[in-house]
Amino acid sequence: MSRSTRWVVVAVALALVVALLGPFVYSELTEGRTPPPLGLQTPGETTPPVESPSPGPFEVDGRWDVADGSEAGFRAEQLDVPEDEATVVGSTADVSGTVDVLGGEATAATVDVATATLTTGSALRDHYLRQELESDVFPTATFTLTEPLDVSEVERTTGAVPLEAHGTLTLRDVTAPVTVALEVQRTGDGVQVNGAIAVRFSEYGLTLPEDARVQVRDEGTVEVRLLLARSAG
Repeated sequence: MSRSTRWVVVAVALALVVALLGPFVYSELTEGRTPPPLGLQTPGETTPPVESPSPGPFEVDGRWDVADGSEAGFRAEQLDVPEDEATVVGSTADVSGTVDVLGGEATAATVDVATATLTTGSALRDHYLRQELESDVFPTATFTLTEPLDVSEVERTTGAVPLEAHGTLTLRDVTAPVTVALEVQRTGDGVQVNGAIAVRFSEYGLTLPEDARVQVRDEGTVEVRLLLARSAG
């Protein structure tokens, strides 16, 4: 084979490699940056500004629906990586649920999060995450309120109201009691709820094998930013 022929073969081979691997490499380079965190209950981080509440009296009683613009996800510390890449943040906008308020108390609340659409900014991490969560078998993570929560202060102020809610969190097929640190604030005609739950992943059977390319600490945080709109029903 002549030198010119060898160069043609090499060029064709390189072109095929670029064509086949180009989209994956581009995805890893552009998606590999950790996305901004939800900014809930973490020192040094702030939540996005809320829309100014509508003037006049505000009635907190009734049924509230989780509306478009809501987000949920998690935060975990990755091991054996540079400090500026250590925090893994996953989030999804596929959130639904309802909150029932009677006499100034939240008497029932359920929030469902689609685990299959959680994204971390890295296709590789997303693959491991969905594998570990078994999203094809358990497509939803669910928080359920188990004790009434006094939310009457939301009627009397336009500022953020710190609260603590007790409930259960279900991941895969495991349900465990949790405490949620909340900030609840009127926004427009609705309510914004920022919340964070400290979790131990192994409690839900979420443990990565030692040879997994992505390793995180066992302690992490489940986060939500909910926009609640009064139910039309």
